[in-house]
Amino acid sequence: MIYLVGSGPGDPGLFTVKGVECMRAADAVVYDRLAPEALLSHAPQGAEKIYVGKKPGAPTMPQEEINATLVRLGREGKTVVRLKGGDPYVFGRGGEEALALIEAGLPFEVVPGVTSGIAAPAYAGIPVTHRHVSTSVAFVTGHEDPAKGTEDVDWEGIANGAETLVLYMGVGRLREISKRLIAAGRAGETPVACVRWGTRPEQETVTATLETVADRIEEVGLKPPAITVIGDVVSLREDGLDWYERRPLFGKRIVVTRARAQAGELSRELDARGAEVLEFPTIEIKAPEDFAPLDAAIRDLDSFGWIVFTSANGVAAFVERLRHHGLDLRAVPRGAKLAAIGPATADAVRAAGLRVDVVPGEYRAEALLEALLDGSPSGGKVLIPRAKVAREVLPEKLREAGLEVVVPPAYETVPSEEGKDELRERLVSGGVDCVTFTASSTVESFVGAFGGGAKDLLSNTRVACIGPITAETARGHGIRVDAEATEYTIPGLVGAVLGLFAGARDGTAVPLKKDG
Repeated sequence: MIYLVGSGPGDPGLFTVKGVECMRAADAVVYDRLAPEALLSHAPQGAEKIYVGKKPGAPTMPQEEINATLVRLGREGKTVVRLKGGDPYVFGRGGEEALALIEAGLPFEVVPGVTSGIAAPAYAGIPVTHRHVSTSVAFVTGHEDPAKGTEDVDWEGIANGAETLVLYMGVGRLREISKRLIAAGRAGETPVACVRWGTRPEQETVTATLETVADRIEEVGLKPPAITVIGDVVSLREDGLDWYERRPLFGKRIVVTRARAQAGELSRELDARGAEVLEFPTIEIKAPEDFAPLDAAIRDLDSFGWIVFTSANGVAAFVERLRHHGLDLRAVPRGAKLAAIGPATADAVRAAGLRVDVVPGEYRAEALLEALLDGSPSGGKVLIPRAKVAREVLPEKLREAGLEVVVPPAYETVPSEEGKDELRERLVSGGVDCVTFTASSTVESFVGAFGGGAKDLLSNTRVACIGPITAETARGHGIRVDAEATEYTIPGLVGAVLGLFAGARDGTAVPLKKDG
């Protein structure tokens, strides 16, 4: 089966559920320039990925060659996804591909996508229809096939045929198109908006009138791809409908250095506030080399008066190891007390079906130590399943207080250099606004990835840390820290980042700190 799938206008969140299902079943994915690369993650790891879009310095692959590629893959018996920007049948040449598949006798399905002609204006604060303003809309290509030698668009008829005109791929011809529409009777003062990379973090919107728009886009240097909206509905943007570009982190590129498996929450929170999130997982979570110490603790679980969790990863690893031994939460002694270093860890404990007896007011080892010593443990033995390498403050101080402490490795954090070269290029070119660190281990791994150049790479971007321990680690490597979360949680870190850019729109954003 060959699926002709619309990828939507650019925001991966606008991809359809049916599209995701097709991607998960794909043996091969054929995609172009306007299809968000993030969607490729839905395909199986071993799926063949074939790029057929425009490459720098090279012409776009001819449509006939794309058709032939789809036919070849189909005849090989593969499940194929042809991932196309927007909707396959709205100026996407999907009809031509479908006809080629019919001629080859191959089965196909069409999965519609959200077209940029509706989505880009919506993200720019422009409804293409609006009661008492526009009751009709026309979608028009502004870039017909030059090989035809003729022009099929009836600009004179379209000029007054619909109250809202939406032009695809017409930025390069706007001067000519504007003149033809005005000559046909469309008022020169008609509002116009050009939306570049609509629905994406780098979205850019330029407004003008039909008479001035060509000069305006030349002035600001607006380049394709862009959607052009012509009509009175454009004025509604000024009434506050430009919700997307008003988000507090709109246009900011922020790096998340957390392990990929744990990056989701921070990435989602930043994305929801308008940031373009670049995930650079400096660490990877994996099983420890030797489970023997943890297994021994599990066999002796009844002897512990406290079980202390210092991270959500520790909770997950502990519960998973219980399951490995055919045990469940009933193995946790009824008399034992459970402690968590902070609310996120506590939530992970509760999600596992366990109660939490102690969560300190300040989310770090020193505060947890104080809470434990005040908690009058019912037994003198403490279990701390945690990372193989971690701060020793908590176990050392508990031992000094006379408690027996067992610290078996439940998981390991190992360095990851995934995406290292791309991130280096972005940092050097000034293409990153902020780098976030969620733990000392992410700082150490970042420095490990970039060596002695880590400090210099971060000199022209802001750095935000989840709390004082992480910030102290960063400063220990000579890295300037611009913001620390006052609450040592993911929401607290997001708040710190928001504080850095709170005045970005009026020029009062927190400036880069001076070294030292």
